[in-house]
Amino acid sequence: MKGVLYDWGGLNLWLFHLINDARAPAIDGIMRLGSWLGDPDRFGIFLAAAVLWLWIRTRRPGQQALASAWLTTLAVFSAGYALDGALVGMLKTWLDFPRPAAVLPPGAFHAVGEMALQRSLPSGHATFAMLLAACFWPQARPALRLVLALFVLWVGLSRVSLGAHFPADVLAGFGLSLAVVWWLRQLADKWSAK
Repeated sequence: MKGVLYDWGGLNLWLFHLINDARAPAIDGIMRLGSWLGDPDRFGIFLAAAVLWLWIRTRRPGQQALASAWLTTLAVFSAGYALDGALVGMLKTWLDFPRPAAVLPPGAFHAVGEMALQRSLPSGHATFAMLLAACFWPQARPALRLVLALFVLWVGLSRVSLGAHFPADVLAGFGLSLAVVWWLRQLADKWSAK
C-alpha cells in the first residue's frame, strides 16, 4: 500500500531528486527564505499583518461587509492554524515516515541545514503555506491570488530542495490544509447564516 500511496512506484523519489539536484548558491538562499517564511512559527507575523491590513481597509464608513468577510477569514485562519497543528502533530507521530536523511545515503542528496530523520509526513511548512493561501484566497484580488499561489509553490519546493521532505510529504500537507480550510469555511457559512 505504501508503494502506491507514498512511493508512487518510484515517482516520489524521482521527483525528489529532480528538485533537490537543481543546485546553485542563489537557489539555496531563495529556498531557505521560502522555508523560513513557510514555517508555522511565522503565524503571528502573518496574522498581525492581516489584522493591520483589515484595520486600514475598514476604517472608512460603509465597509461593514468587507470587515465581516475579513473577520471570518481571520477566524478561519486562526482556527485552521490550531487544527492543522494538532493534526500534523498526530499524523507525524502516528505515521512516523522517514525523512530523506534517514533513507538516502550521505552524499546522495543535497542537504541544507540540520536534518531531521523521522516524522516526515505531512510537511508542516507545506501545511502552513496552503493554510495561509486557502484562507485568504476568497477575499484576494487576482494579483494577490498569484502571490499566494507562488508562495505555496515556493514553500513546497523549498522543503524538497533543502532535503527536508519528499514531494509526497509536501502534497499531503497541501491536501490536509485544503480539507481543514474547506471544513472550517462550511462551519463559518452555517454559523453566519443563523
